[in-house]
Amino acid sequence: MSSNEEQLFLQQLDKKLWTAADKLRSSLDASQYKHTVLGLIFLKYVSDSFDIRRQQLSGQFTDKNNDYYLGESNPEDINAELEQRDYYTEENVFWVPREARWKFLQDNNKVAAGTELTVRDADGERKIKISSVGGLIDNTLDAIERDNPKLKGVLNKRYAQLQIDQTKLGELIDLISTIPFAHESLESKDILGHVYEYFLGQFALAEGKKGGQFYTPKSIVSLIVEMLEPFKGRVYDPAMGSGGFFVQSERFIKDNQGKVGDVSIYGQEYNHTTWQLAAMNMAIRGLDFNFGKEPANTFSNDQHPDLRADFVMANPPFNMKQWNTGLSDDDPRWVYGTPPPNNANFAWLQHMLYHLAPNGSMGLLLANGSMSSNTSNEGKIRRALIENDLVECMVALPGQLFTNTQIPACIWFLSKNKKSSSPFAQPAPAKAGGGDPEHWSHRDRSNEILFIDARNLGYMKDRVLRDFTDEDIDTIAGTFKQWKTSADKSSYKDIPGFCKSASLEEIQKHDFVLTPGRYVGAAPEEDDGEPFAEKMTRLTKKLKVQFKESNKLEQEIKKNLTGLGYLLDE
Repeated sequence: MSSNEEQLFLQQLDKKLWTAADKLRSSLDASQYKHTVLGLIFLKYVSDSFDIRRQQLSGQFTDKNNDYYLGESNPEDINAELEQRDYYTEENVFWVPREARWKFLQDNNKVAAGTELTVRDADGERKIKISSVGGLIDNTLDAIERDNPKLKGVLNKRYAQLQIDQTKLGELIDLISTIPFAHESLESKDILGHVYEYFLGQFALAEGKKGGQFYTPKSIVSLIVEMLEPFKGRVYDPAMGSGGFFVQSERFIKDNQGKVGDVSIYGQEYNHTTWQLAAMNMAIRGLDFNFGKEPANTFSNDQHPDLRADFVMANPPFNMKQWNTGLSDDDPRWVYGTPPPNNANFAWLQHMLYHLAPNGSMGLLLANGSMSSNTSNEGKIRRALIENDLVECMVALPGQLFTNTQIPACIWFLSKNKKSSSPFAQPAPAKAGGGDPEHWSHRDRSNEILFIDARNLGYMKDRVLRDFTDEDIDTIAGTFKQWKTSADKSSYKDIPGFCKSASLEEIQKHDFVLTPGRYVGAAPEEDDGEPFAEKMTRLTKKLKVQFKESNKLEQEIKKNLTGLGYLLDE
């Protein structure tokens, strides 16, 4: 099946599922319903993956040429063997007890409250009393968590408490049952991972301002990942939301024929339910992750104090106030100055720098004020970052990119080492650098900063939100890569109105302000061939005629109003 056919299949599936799920929302608001739906999607994935492995084992047990062949065993012996946990865990498949399998959930979601169900498995026979459909789901999640310590605390077991018609929950289970896991060219985790991400985006739109707390627009995440190229090493997000940067990093690695296992994922999130969403997002994709012992405040309860990451990416809350409760002004993270208590922008930036490895790179979204503000020590911190040659690239973004804020934003890219270097121990695939493997070697960019003004890129995807196309992302990321990798900058050229490579001396002349518009200048006007003097004469005459027409129209309006008995003050 072609890539276009796969995309069409996924798009049709998205539309069908979201339309149906939204109709079942009933009295729940989007923030509650998000966890209801996504928890069930996760449950479906875990059960589907278990079933796929079970089918594989069943075939191997009866195949005489397979090492797992069980000889002339009867079906009961084979079924007993299929219930051995080790066969699943050895392939990193979650063990799913009988009472937690999707078929059990679907077969029993219409039973009356108070019904007692019997479950028989390798551990014997047990009785389960169902209080409601929500209780049935909670029991299912409990069973999975009990048998998979890695999921401890990850699953949101609150379905019995939902103020929702229980028949709606049953209908939702039936709807999610229609998500196919058998497909000609797409794997189960690819389909369910896609559906999970699509629903995250739709819920972010539905929640509006609150949605931005857990979801960063895919195109912005893609842009930052394409520019940083996290091919191998430790990847860290201190404000991870639902884990979008990690998902896109996985895609980048696969697209460039790398190994997902070469990347270690570290994250932190304060909101407990969002922390759970991120953990489920990783589990669906089979990604190993370390999100700390618990959800926690990044500034006051750092879950990874000793981490030094190769890549750090984040979309922290813009202009966050009262962030420094319990913190000392001499905190070791404030190397370049103490951030003001009424704005956490430079606290996030320095926290990320603190966790960056000696050759690491980072990218973070901040409000535009961070590029020029001189109040409350911010100007001094920015100057110190520039003079220590940490800032590598600044990207100004167009407005209306985010569901949760209209504040204009930019992306800061910083590097601990702008000397000539290769970011990877082994040559990386040619595709990632846009050419041969030499493109992965970085030239010496000392005392230079690239400015990109992307405010005119993108398109309005609806009346409210703007988005980047793939071509826009390629243009911005490609410009950065050309500037960074070409030994003599021969493949990079300044483009008036779009990009400019500025020296430290130029930035000093602008008082260490990092707004790209100051450096890239204005795009050249198209030359229409008409001499300037002639054009001004023609336009002046045209304006004079228009003034006369305007004055004539004004007198006619006054005359008509007077005739109707209305007098206008002169």
